[in-house]
Amino acid sequence: MNQSASSSLPPDADSFATLSPDTVLDALDAVGLYGDGRLLALNSYENRVYQVGMEEGPPVVAKFYRPLRWSDEQILEEHAFSQQLADAEVPVVPALALEGGCTLQRHAGFRFAVFRRHGGRAPELDAPDTLEWMGRFIGRIHAVGAQQPFLHRPALDIATFGEEPRDWLLANDFIPMDVLSAYKSTVEHALDGVRRCFDRAGDLKTLRLHGDCHVGNVLWTDTGPHFVDFDDSRSGPAVQDLWMLLSGERPDMVRQLADLLAGYESFCEFEPRELYLIEALRTLRLIHYCAWLARRWSDPAFPVAFPWFNTQRYWQDRILELREQIALMDEPPLWPV
Repeated sequence: MNQSASSSLPPDADSFATLSPDTVLDALDAVGLYGDGRLLALNSYENRVYQVGMEEGPPVVAKFYRPLRWSDEQILEEHAFSQQLADAEVPVVPALALEGGCTLQRHAGFRFAVFRRHGGRAPELDAPDTLEWMGRFIGRIHAVGAQQPFLHRPALDIATFGEEPRDWLLANDFIPMDVLSAYKSTVEHALDGVRRCFDRAGDLKTLRLHGDCHVGNVLWTDTGPHFVDFDDSRSGPAVQDLWMLLSGERPDMVRQLADLLAGYESFCEFEPRELYLIEALRTLRLIHYCAWLARRWSDPAFPVAFPWFNTQRYWQDRILELREQIALMDEPPLWPV
């Protein structure tokens, strides 16, 4: 059974400032994984993720969790879900059980997990066969996800992805004064539109989701997709794991959705009323993303990677973006419900 190590996280451990290459290698040494000195930082901003060469055997991937973001119980619930999927032969990459049978380890105040390395490329989503294949595997993820609820991980809803991020941005003075009034008005109208979409959809069942199912979290090989990075796994409506794979003009998205659902419904029934939520969920993601960047702005990696954030132009563009979403949320769903 998964369980966490016993030592507690220091209350002031709110950054990666002390996570050096030596710390990474020492952490792996402590759980019996002996690196050969090769360390490659992988593309991750929320956490710190490294491919580490081993003295014996293939490289592994070590993921050091951002301090104070998730509780131990929430991380372990993510690990348990991934392992359930792997046990059901869904192509995911679960955390390895290491010292003491634990998947979550600690070293020098950091929590970390280790994964087998899986290569692959981004899927070609303009191919109908690829979309249908993706739909099948998302359907399989959801069939397992529906078997039991999360007890510790939060839900994806209007409060957590819309209202709370908005309130945090306003309370922490991230919006420039000359656009503050326009932003407050626009984001409130946008959230009203989100609420109307959820009202139209009615009561929908929620289930355990991947939560961040975009092409960057799918590795494609000749044998099909591998789903990685369940770090944002939450409870929510099934369409959350589908809409981020849609792009282009409305006719393009209609075709793409048909291909996805052709595979998805081989394993899981899709409730058509969830189509009312596509643009609402996109709107919530836009609001949440702004607050995510703002909350991480003290991390030195963020100003380097996102130099355009928190400029005057940035917030003006976000206001225009939300106004476009307000109009889109009042359009009919991609096909009749």
